Amino acid sequence: MARLELRNVTRRFGDFVAVDDVSLSIESGEFFTLLGPSGCGKTTILRMIAGFDLPDAGQILLDGQDLADTPAEKRPVHTVFQNYALFPHLTVAENIAFPLRMARRPESEQRSMLNEMLEQVHLVDKAAAYPHELSGGQKQRVALARGLVNRPRLLLLDEPLGALDAKLREEMQVDLINLQRDVGITFVFVTHAQVEALALSHRIAVMNAGRVEQLDEPSKLYSAPQNRFVADFIGQINQLEAQVVEAAHGHLRLAVAGLGEIVAPPLAEAKAGDKGVYAIRPEQVRIGIHDEVSELKNHFSGEVKSLLYQGDVTVYRVGLANGAMLEALLPNSASGRAQLFEAGDAVKLGWRHDAGMFLHD
Repeated sequence: MARLELRNVTRRFGDFVAVDDVSLSIESGEFFTLLGPSGCGKTTILRMIAGFDLPDAGQILLDGQDLADTPAEKRPVHTVFQNYALFPHLTVAENIAFPLRMARRPESEQRSMLNEMLEQVHLVDKAAAYPHELSGGQKQRVALARGLVNRPRLLLLDEPLGALDAKLREEMQVDLINLQRDVGITFVFVTHAQVEALALSHRIAVMNAGRVEQLDEPSKLYSAPQNRFVADFIGQINQLEAQVVEAAHGHLRLAVAGLGEIVAPPLAEAKAGDKGVYAIRPEQVRIGIHDEVSELKNHFSGEVKSLLYQGDVTVYRVGLANGAMLEALLPNSASGRAQLFEAGDAVKLGWRHDAGMFLHD
């Protein structure tokens, strides 16, 4: 049985449908993420699970039990917010122990659970400190510890790392992964940050306009998106209008706008005449000036129009002779060199016959 199940859940605000007939199940011990742009319905789903809001239709079940008649304060669920919501007049230890006091746990049990939690979030030395004396990352760990201390069946996290700077976010991502693994509690995480979702999650539901576009493991979402929205939303990708010329068992032959005919991986439901896009990740596109690019099944000549140096990699925008524009990514592994090519350089682009994918309109 799934730990949490949503069955045909809908939530409307007047004429606006925030959540549109969503069904999904989340397993016990899973790190599950709701990912999507602002206004896609992910936070509304989180609020309904917590009991802060109620669905207009459908069911939300926790361990098989419908939560419809269970008020928020009675649900074995805790929520961690982006703004931490710590009590400024309480110490770290008092903030973390607050849910234990509210549950009237025995004093000895409170001490034991508090000490264990302080160790798990590496805040033993800050137990007597007040929130204003803590860094952003430390405050976030206090909020997490308070949410986990009495072992809820679900921990809901609403953009919990959104207020942190980039480096601290990366550190907290590692902390979150380790913490979730150690406590074994089901996490339901809401974010609009694709990289964060890919790094943290066992599975991700990509949402758009109140619906789930695709629910899958991070690697499958990235490598095999099921539609144009998911392909575009998860990472960087080149998309070119295309039509299927031939759908063979081992490959597709596509007529691609600006490129002519190329060979692409097979797609079971594709047939000759189908229209859509050919999508390929920048890291799958090889860029060079030598013959090894020409040996690839799909290869074209072009000119570097612009480049974006990002430290570990450089992204090149290349205009091809027939007018198409493609991005290619290269690691900056050559010592002392910021980039391998400059704007205006003549280059060749190529990719393998099994790279990229055809996506229907």
